Parts: sequence; structure tokens; C-alpha cells
Amino acid sequence: MKIRVHYNQIYPHHLWWLIATFIALIAISQLASWAISTRSSRAPLRKEATDAEIGRYPPASNRRFSWRHLPSALANAFRVVAFRWSLNIGTSYTLNFAEVAVTCAYIIALFTWTFINTTNVEGVKFDPFYYTDRAAVIAVSQFPLITALGTKNNIVAYITGISYDKLNYIHRMMARVVFVLLWVHAGGKLPFFVPHPAVFEKTYIQVGLVALIAFTILIVVSLRPIRSQSYEVFYFTHFLMVLILLIGGYFHANTFLYGTYMWPSLLIWGLDRFIRVVRLVCYNHLYFAFSAKADRLDASVELLSPHFVRLHIHRPPHFNWTPGQTAFLTMPTVSGFPLEAHPFTIASVDSHYQLTGMKTPATADVEKRFEREADVAPYWKELVFLINVREGFTKRLAAIARKGEKVKVLVDGPYGFAPNLDGDDTVVLVAGGSGVTFTLSTFLAVLSNVQNKKSRCRKLVFVWSIRDASHIEWISNALTKALELAPSELEIVIRIYVTDRSSSLGSALNQIRSWNEDDSIHSSEGTSTAGKHSRPASLLNFSAVQVSQGRPDLPALLQDQIDANTGRLSVTVCGSQGIARACRKALRVPLSTALNGGPSVVLHVESFGYA
Repeated sequence: MKIRVHYNQIYPHHLWWLIATFIALIAISQLASWAISTRSSRAPLRKEATDAEIGRYPPASNRRFSWRHLPSALANAFRVVAFRWSLNIGTSYTLNFAEVAVTCAYIIALFTWTFINTTNVEGVKFDPFYYTDRAAVIAVSQFPLITALGTKNNIVAYITGISYDKLNYIHRMMARVVFVLLWVHAGGKLPFFVPHPAVFEKTYIQVGLVALIAFTILIVVSLRPIRSQSYEVFYFTHFLMVLILLIGGYFHANTFLYGTYMWPSLLIWGLDRFIRVVRLVCYNHLYFAFSAKADRLDASVELLSPHFVRLHIHRPPHFNWTPGQTAFLTMPTVSGFPLEAHPFTIASVDSHYQLTGMKTPATADVEKRFEREADVAPYWKELVFLINVREGFTKRLAAIARKGEKVKVLVDGPYGFAPNLDGDDTVVLVAGGSGVTFTLSTFLAVLSNVQNKKSRCRKLVFVWSIRDASHIEWISNALTKALELAPSELEIVIRIYVTDRSSSLGSALNQIRSWNEDDSIHSSEGTSTAGKHSRPASLLNFSAVQVSQGRPDLPALLQDQIDANTGRLSVTVCGSQGIARACRKALRVPLSTALNGGPSVVLHVESFGYA
């Protein structure tokens, strides 16, 4: 008995030391990567950069093999194996090998510590009295970390530098492994409890069963098909079941003096909710103070197409963000539940990334004009979102857009981490559909950092795949302004692919060129009255812009960039699983590429959609 209790007490500690060591290694690796990237961005460009500035890159035939390139080649090989080789499950789910390895290691670790040393004094192996209790203790010990990984204000994200949305996979994986262990615990106990019905009258048994049932419901609704198709059902159920699970689990575990693992989970969950409420009040204080100026925070909604909605929100005071970050939007008049929040990527950029040469109208003028017309404030004065219309919340939002009404929006954020591209010689941005919300803001940020000598980027490639040529309208003004003010030493390539072959691309492009005013993803830059009557420059008039019909040949396009460039090349992708898979496959560069002087290739894949 004492040996069994002793094992139950020390094995969770062993497991926590293992997990803490792994997190520390990730944190150290991320810190080292950040330091190298920061140093690279501040270092002077190599001699070949002079050729790059005028558009001439050393061809692959001029590269030479050198063992000095071995560190870069090994780094490339590690990235290929860990993050580009993947396990594809159906058409909509992909796990890279790093995720598969972490999943397998975690399962092996938990089940090893659960079933090791479960031979009783009589020599019977896998005694249920040993492993059923151990399974519960091991499972309960993981709840603080599972809870932390599921929060938006995620301490593990800040330690490791990995965004909360990427850590959410680990959160779900750990929860499902622990769920199996808890059923091992409950299932192993049932044969002993069923012959004695009086056991089920005990309070700790009843609350334990309620908590396990709540956990079972939670696991079911968190499955991807339900989570993606019925996000609102998942949102409500998740909130309620987590509360029942943590409270019931605490009272059950505390009966055996293991409540010390559960109350920190309640504290973490409650603290995250408290921080989010404080942020919500801080950024939307005009609403909560019932100020006469509260209407300024109302959002304008536009139906760009049957599948996309554009949302403009006047930038809340003190709200700052970096490109690629997300915000949670609460719309009481649209949501099924008044406090329901939905995450969306911010398509606009903060004032820190304002390009030199842009005119900044007076704040008072912006506010007056914003009240009259939503699409006039400069893009660094507002939050802009491109929202893909689905069912439920987004469908109701689209209905409001058709009526031309405004909506009250509470903003919470920003969340997530943007990839640091300042140390990259070549930056390639690939987007599909509404994924442009991520890549466009990143594009503008790279331009700003190059202009302000904060980035060593010398070539910027922007690739966007869209269904219809009219979608170019969403971002044409932002790209036009950016190209007009782009640094001369930066080579820019913009490739837009229209996948719809049912209409003539030429006639659609002629129509775009004929527009006198451009209604883009961002608002016009506060031009003067005289300027409104002048014909603006068309995006299609720039030589850097090329529009093609058909789907992009991503393997060929990315291989061209690998062959044509040296130094460090980053590819950032935000799109469907098909686009992400194509990029992963195309960037499985062999070890010989870097050894022969080719670029060090880095891939960033951003999540797409609700889940």
C-alpha cells in the first residue's frame, strides 16, 4: 500500500520535470533563433546584395560547394524533417512530423508512468488497484498545463515564443490523452463498484462521474468537424463543460489529497478570463462609460462578395498590434450569446509601420469623416478585418452588411506572435482568399522596416490566389500606395492568380483599370478634396504586378526563388490546407542545396479559419 502511494506521488513529479525540460529547451532554441535573426537584420549586407539591388542575383551555376555552409545545411535538413514532412489526414487536416513526434512522446511518457511498477506483492502484473489510481493521478497532474495551453493569455506562449493558436494543438492532444487515462481509471474501478451500489451514493464519486461526463461531452464537441462547422455550439459547450470539469474534478481529487493539481487550473482559467475582461473594458471604455462618443467605435460592415465581409473599426485608444496578430471581436447584436467572441486576423497595420511619405490628416478631421463615411480613415487609424462568410455568426454579419448597417463591436487583443522577417534576405508571402489579411499586413510591415533600415530584406515576393478578378479591388489601394513609396533598393514582385476560368480575365482587368476610385481593403489615405477628383494610379500599371488566370504553380514558383537567391529565404503562407501542403512539399530542399551555396529556407504556416 505504501509503495503504491509512493509511486503515485513521485511519478507525476518525474513527468513534470520531463515536460519542464522540454519547454526550457524550446525556449532556449527560440531565444537563440531570435538573437541570430536580430543580429543578422542589423548586419551589413554582403557583397552580392549590390547585385540584388539592381535585380541581378547570382545564378545557381555560380555557386560553389563549401563545408562552411554545413551549419546552414543541417538547419535546413532539420526544418525539412520536423516541419515540412507531414502526415496528411483527409483533405483538411495536416500534422507535421514535429507534432507527430511530440504526440507520440507524450503518449508514451504518460502510459509508461501509468503502467510501470504495477506488479503487486503477489506477483500479479498490471494489478488494477495499482494502475487505475495511478492513471487518475497522472491525468490530474496534467490539468494545470492543459488549462494554460488553452488560454489566450498563455504563459507557455510567452516563454517559448510559439503563438497560442499553434499551441492549441498541444492543448487538444494532451486533453485527449488525459481523457483516455481518466476512462482507464473509471473503467478499471467499475467492476469493483458495480457489485456495491452504495458506493455511488458517495458525494466524491458522484462529482467525479459528473466531471467525467462533462469531459466526455467536451471531447466530442472539440472534434474538428463539429468545431469548424458549429463553432458557436463548441464555444458555449466548451465554456460550460470546462467549468464543470474543473470544479467537479477538484472536489473528487481533493478527497484523496490531490486537489493541489486542480485548484491551480481553476486559478489559471479564471485569471485568463479576468485579464480578457479588463482588456475588453480598457479598449472599449467609451461603451462602458456610456460616453457620447461611443458611436465612434461602431463598426461599418461591407459585403465584398457573397463569401466575404469587410469590417472597419475606428482604432480603440491604446490599442497597438504587430502585423499578423489577431483580435477577438464580440458583437452582442450579432452573436447568439452576448459575450461570444470570435478571432480574426487584423488586416491593417499599426502607425509604427506607416510608410514615409504618406500624409497624415489631423485626428479631428479623421474622426469627423469617419463618422460620416467608414472608408476614409487612414489604414493605421483603424482596424480592418476580412471575414469569410460561413454559417451562424458570419452569416448573420453578412445579412447586416447587405442592409448597410453598423454594428457595435468590442475588441479584445491583440493575440499571437508575428514571424520576425527582418533578418531575411528574401521574403515570399503566399496567400489564398482571405488569407491575404495576414500577408498584406506583413507585406506593408516589411516595406516599412526596409525603409527605416530595420530589415535586410532585398527582395519581396507577394503571391495571392483569388477566385475572381474583382477581389483585387480589396487590396489595390493599399498595394498601390505601398508601391509608390517603396524603397528603390528593394525588388518587389507581385503575382495575383485568378482561379475562375468562367469569365474573361482581360475584360475584368480592363474594368479594374477603368476604376476612378479604388475601394480597397484599407481606406483611402486622407487625400485632399482636389485629390479626390484626380485619377489615382492603377495597381495594374506597375511593372512589378502581374495577374494570371489559373492556379499558381507553387512548386515551380518557390523553386525559382530558391535557385535565384542566396542568404536567408523565408516563405510565409496563409491559406487553405492545399496551399500549405503544396508549399511544404515544394520546400523540402535537399541537403546539397545549402552546401552548394543555396539559401537557408524558413517556412511559416499560419492557421486558416476557425479551428
